[in-house]
Amino acid sequence: MDRRKFLSLTLGSLALAVIPASVKAADYRKLKPTVWSAKTVDDAIKNMYGSTDLVMKNVKLKAPDVASNGGAVPVSFSTKIPARTVAVFQDANPESAVIVYEVGEYDVTDYAIKIKMGKSGTITVVVEGKDGKLYAAKKTLDVALGGCEG
Repeated sequence: MDRRKFLSLTLGSLALAVIPASVKAADYRKLKPTVWSAKTVDDAIKNMYGSTDLVMKNVKLKAPDVASNGGAVPVSFSTKIPARTVAVFQDANPESAVIVYEVGEYDVTDYAIKIKMGKSGTITVVVEGKDGKLYAAKKTLDVALGGCEG
């Protein structure tokens, strides 16, 4: 092996080893603890973003009209908006916040999750756009069997 090839392979390996170390996620439970203890969706959104002014467009939210089991309600949501964060809230459980995703520059904002809902209620997805606006979608659904009781 010649010297140039050896150096290029070594430097390439070092670059790949450093890249994963630079990736990190924000821990919103530590950064914004009041979001996770908020009892209403409006309070949780206000604690997360400082505002509850939602633009109800450009976010797609899919969930069943009736969930047969509140222990695992399938929810999918997406947007084409250049986003900073995507958050999910619900009003069926004692604490409203479900999850907050930090969106990277090249991330695809198309998610599918399952959430627990103790009773019928409304799911709200909020997308914090890079333009500073809060875009949202809501879906109300009935839960046949509560997820928190059984």
